[in-house]
Amino acid sequence: MQDSIIPKHLESKRTRCVVYTRVMGYHRPVESFNIGKKGEHKQRVKFVEKSNI
Repeated sequence: MQDSIIPKHLESKRTRCVVYTRVMGYHRPVESFNIGKKGEHKQRVKFVEKSNI
C-alpha cells in the first residue's frame, strides 16, 4: 500500500474497504485474522501473470 497523505477536504469521502483472502478453500476477511496471521498475510508474495502479447 502506498503511504500518502490524504487532504483534509477529502477525508469525509473515504470508505472502509474489506479485504478478503482465500484460506483453506474458502474466503475470509483479513480483518478477522489474529496478529500472527495478519503478519503472515503481509509477507505473502503476490503472483502476477505475464502477458503473452
